[in-house]
Amino acid sequence: MSAFGPLLRSLRQSAELTIEELSHASGVSVRAIGDMERGVSRGPQRRTVEALAEALGLDDGQRAGLAAAARAGRPRTAGQSPNRPASYGLPRGLGDFVGRTAELELLSGLGRAAAEDGRTQVAVVHGPGGVGKTTCAVRAAEQLAEAFPDGQVYVDLRGVDPEPMASPEALRRLLLAVGQDPRAIAEDERERSRQLRDILAGRRYLVLLDNAADEAQVRPLLPGDGPGMVIVTSRRALGGLDDVVRIPLNPFSPQESADLLHAVSGDAHGAAGGTEAAETARVARLCGHLPLALRIAGTRLASRPAWTMRYLAERLSDEDRRLANLAVGDLGVEASFALSYLALPEQAKECFRRLALVPAVDFGAPVAAVLTDVDPEAAEDQLDDLVELGLLQHEGADRYRFHDLVRLYAGRRLSEEEPAEARASAERRMTDWLLETATRAGWWFDDDGGTPPPDEDALVRLGTADDARSWLQVEKESWLAALRLAAAAERDEQVARLGEAMRWYAANTQYWSDSWLEVFGLTRAAAARLGDRHRELWHMNRHVWALLAVRRTRGNEAVQEGVERAMEVYRLAEELGAVREQADAVCNAAEGWRVMADVENTLWCYSRGRELAEAAGYHSTYYWASSGTAVGLARVGRHDEAVETYRALLRTIDELPALSAAAEHSRTFAVSGLSGALITTRRFQEAVEVGESALARTVEQDNGWTSILHWALGRAHAGLGATEEARKHLVRTIELAEEEGTWRVEALGKVRDLLADLDAEDAG
Repeated sequence: MSAFGPLLRSLRQSAELTIEELSHASGVSVRAIGDMERGVSRGPQRRTVEALAEALGLDDGQRAGLAAAARAGRPRTAGQSPNRPASYGLPRGLGDFVGRTAELELLSGLGRAAAEDGRTQVAVVHGPGGVGKTTCAVRAAEQLAEAFPDGQVYVDLRGVDPEPMASPEALRRLLLAVGQDPRAIAEDERERSRQLRDILAGRRYLVLLDNAADEAQVRPLLPGDGPGMVIVTSRRALGGLDDVVRIPLNPFSPQESADLLHAVSGDAHGAAGGTEAAETARVARLCGHLPLALRIAGTRLASRPAWTMRYLAERLSDEDRRLANLAVGDLGVEASFALSYLALPEQAKECFRRLALVPAVDFGAPVAAVLTDVDPEAAEDQLDDLVELGLLQHEGADRYRFHDLVRLYAGRRLSEEEPAEARASAERRMTDWLLETATRAGWWFDDDGGTPPPDEDALVRLGTADDARSWLQVEKESWLAALRLAAAAERDEQVARLGEAMRWYAANTQYWSDSWLEVFGLTRAAAARLGDRHRELWHMNRHVWALLAVRRTRGNEAVQEGVERAMEVYRLAEELGAVREQADAVCNAAEGWRVMADVENTLWCYSRGRELAEAAGYHSTYYWASSGTAVGLARVGRHDEAVETYRALLRTIDELPALSAAAEHSRTFAVSGLSGALITTRRFQEAVEVGESALARTVEQDNGWTSILHWALGRAHAGLGATEEARKHLVRTIELAEEEGTWRVEALGKVRDLLADLDAEDAG
């Protein structure tokens, strides 16, 4: 009769299955199958054999042969339980162990405390699959050997197997390990637990309970008072256990990753500088700094002397093959993740798979709810299941993210377990929701649209502009990606509507200039396909605005292109009689001319824009053109004309029955500019009056204009010789500017220079 291990390997190879594939089909862990094939485990239990036979598709004769080989591998000796393992010692430690310094120090401290105080210490080392929990726990046990002279006991609780070890069986094994007569072991679980506590009460044992499933499995195994220590490892945090120290394990730091790669791969790939160090860092990054992945990568290098770090990095760069490349022998990153995945409820499995569709690094529960078509509460429960098993990381503030390798695994499961139609439907549902929510958020900043109506049925409640702003910022990566997908699919109405909703929000977030250039480029193309020329002109103007906004990163070439396109839009709008679009286009051109210091064209364009906007009753662009005219006049030294232009604009705004957001913005800008022009012409008292009146209206909100008003008042008071008042406003300028982070260093330096001058005058 063939031994069980060789027979199993032969049957698996005949079925053309890898160990990982057999594990996935049978529900038996990769580790267990590997132990069987290597002869470490020679007589698996009946239900395990049946699961393997079913997955292999064996006929009756083959099943009988496999079962007989398993029975033959279960030796019985006098006085020994048939299922008693040969040894309860620790697994073999690793000679190339690196990292985990802080965690080992904490475990060592707990061990010393148990030995000194006579009070059992319990530590739960938890983290996702592949993070090195068992390796760390074994290392700690080795370092604590002298502190526990009565022995060290190890039991693998098989927590991620389809059938984890039952607590009564674990208790039986522990009792045998600490010397209990097999004939005296109680049948009742509670009585066995009491027996274990009694034996350990006065002994210095270290118990390592590896791979725990949950609190219910572990709780009966914990000893009472005594000088011992228990280390539990689990993919879960086991939050229901009381009076334990939880030690989370995270992926390695870049330096620890490099150290492990070099330690495992050997001298041929030892630490080096320059290119080699950069390629080592690249391999570590592609491994997600996960210890199991790093160890496999190092092993592949060690077993293939012709390979280099660069070659390995190139192989791992292929996302479709990365998980396959991170497998060696019976070890595999994918197989490790599979153990957690198989332990999930079906709905959580679906959630896990579909989260691979999220286009952003992190995400919230509403996206999960949309992808799985469940209510938010159910989505949160599913996300909690994923976090609990280490398949997701909780980022705080209700945000979640994948480890890079886990995301790849989720994508594999999605493509293999769900039909293309289901995947496409889930992705379309997600992108539609992201774009609809982004559009709804954008309208909060529309100058003419008023307050958007409440949406009681929405997954995300946007009750205020602050809510809308926060959502747009947090979900920026996701809704931008959704826009790209919708544009590629030519869902043009949806794309154009988002661009139209974003006009004023974009104006308030010009520091996103590269993103807005992409957004309005996509919406311009969508509007062109819709065939409405007036609408297309609107989007062309927004795209020109974005071109001018990227000048800080792309230089004058973008500005020149922006001016040319602006004048092109101006001519097209003139042909169509689209007066509003003409006004916006010529004002865009004026912005470009102003940047290029062409005063004549700047003033002409702003003047023309003001005429057109006034004729069309287009208030927001009228404010824009008037402010721009005043700025242009001030820059060429025509300060008195600039003062009059600012005052005329303020009079126009004051005559309005109600102020829009654009009017309020323009008022503050005009007051700031007016104050500066008055200071330049040494009309300090007028500048103080204008500035203090405006400051009373702003009520010191968190915006850049408030700090600018304080700066103007500081200069005006300094001009009047009111040193203390000047100092008060200058100090407040610095405080607000540092809070906002919107002032350039050189601009803030001018404020400090003026403060220093005032201090010097006082000292003199």
